[in-house]
Amino acid sequence: MTAKAKVTKEMIVNAAFEIAKEVGAENINARTVSQKLDCSTQPVLYHFKRIEDVRIAAHKKGSEFHINYVTNLRGKYERPMLEMGMRYIQFAVEEKNLFRFLFHSNYYTNGCLSDWLTEENLGSVFSVLKIQAKVDNQQAYSMFSQIFLVTHGIASLLANNAMIYDEAYCIKTLSNAYFGAMYLLKEGELL
Repeated sequence: MTAKAKVTKEMIVNAAFEIAKEVGAENINARTVSQKLDCSTQPVLYHFKRIEDVRIAAHKKGSEFHINYVTNLRGKYERPMLEMGMRYIQFAVEEKNLFRFLFHSNYYTNGCLSDWLTEENLGSVFSVLKIQAKVDNQQAYSMFSQIFLVTHGIASLLANNAMIYDEAYCIKTLSNAYFGAMYLLKEGELL
C-alpha cells in the first residue's frame, strides 16, 4: 500500500482559491477544502490556525492571479490602456465569483483609493499610461484614477449580473473616459 501524498500549505491555498473561483469564497471552509484535496480536515487545521487565514491566503493568490490576467496584454486593442481596461472588465465577466471575492468582500481593505493607486501597486500600469499619454507621474495618477473608477464600475455591474456584457459599449465607454481625462488634463481641470 502506498503512502498518501502529504498535504502542503500551498495545496490548501490552491484548493481554497479554486473554491472561490468555482462557487464563491463564502464556501471556503475546512470541509470544502479537505473535500477538494480528498483528505481529512486535519491537514487544513494543522497548517492554518483559523479558516479565516485560509481565506486571506486565497485572497492574496486571487489578487496575484488578477494582476497577471489584467496585465497579460496580447495586442487585441489599439491602445495598451484600453486593453488593460478591457481585460479588467473581461475578468469580471469570466471570473465573477473571484472578482466579487477580490473587490466586494471584507478582504479588500486597501483603505481609500489614493492609498491603493500608488507606484508600488500600479507601477507597470502607470509606465504604460505615461508613455501612451505623454504625461508625468502626477498626471498619470490623476488620469488613471478617473479611468479606473469607470472601469471598475462597469466590471462591478457585470460581476453582479446588473448589466449584460457588450464589448463595443465597454470599448466606447473606456475610450470616452480616457479621452475625457486627456481633455481635462490639457484644460488644467483634471483632479
